[in-house]
Amino acid sequence: MSVFSNISADKVIYQGHNFFLIFDAYPVSPGHILIISNEEKPDYFDLNKEEKEELNSLILMAKDIIEKDYKPDGYNIGMNCGIAAGQTVIHFHCHVIPRYHGDMENPRGGIRHCISGKGYY
Repeated sequence: MSVFSNISADKVIYQGHNFFLIFDAYPVSPGHILIISNEEKPDYFDLNKEEKEELNSLILMAKDIIEKDYKPDGYNIGMNCGIAAGQTVIHFHCHVIPRYHGDMENPRGGIRHCISGKGYY
């Protein structure tokens, strides 16, 4: 059973048909939201067509929720699929991470920084 199976109902900010949303307990930045599958599935590649369609709408919903209380300048949307990709909880979740001017010295390269030295090109 994953740690996401034990999240208390008061932490859930939205409950969908296949997913629920929470604010990340260890946020990368203010407003960081997780979209978590109701059913314990390993990663994005195990989601069915209906789930993938709902996920897209929930990413947009997460953005709207974030923008009610925060004014980010950009976003990173990420899913770690597999241990080699850094996944530590093997239960599908998508990060919607608000980004702010000045939150890192040089954000150029964005997600490419997941491999050392590959973010700068």
